[in-house]
Amino acid sequence: MKKIVTGCLLLSLLAACKKNVEALPPNTETGANTFGAKVNGEFWIPQGFGPIPANTILVSTLYPDGDLKIKAQNFSSSPTETEFELFIKGITGPGIYLLNSNVGPPSFIASYGYFIKRKITPVDEWVTSATTPGSVSITKYDVVNRIISGTFQFNAASIYTPSQTLVVTEGRFDVKAQ
Repeated sequence: MKKIVTGCLLLSLLAACKKNVEALPPNTETGANTFGAKVNGEFWIPQGFGPIPANTILVSTLYPDGDLKIKAQNFSSSPTETEFELFIKGITGPGIYLLNSNVGPPSFIASYGYFIKRKITPVDEWVTSATTPGSVSITKYDVVNRIISGTFQFNAASIYTPSQTLVVTEGRFDVKAQ
């Protein structure tokens, strides 16, 4: 019995270890459901934790008016988790869409880039604005097959301490939207 308990504890510890990310997913346009970026110079991709697989923590929704919301979570550093949210308003096709509106915390009023770090409750949240802008380049917009691909980059200010900024570079996504 002691060996079983020890084995279970060891497996739990291994599952809880942070998974190092050494590369971003490739730039594809096939609906591969991939997402990644560098956050302050460090690679970031959606990752599961324990029983939460990575493929259930990347959700993209394409609304009838062309609005796109992508939400990607990383639970690999539990109990701390991080999450990206991109909202692009009114996509009409491939092109550049700006993340530079002063809408405050994320809302469906205008396009934004958002990053949150939390331990059950938020530790810090960063959002784009006119003073900390960004952009999304849609490279594929296939409404029939619901495949949207592109790249993104942005600076974002902390909602709690606006002088603290987050720099997101080399962002990419290739999603099959719901």
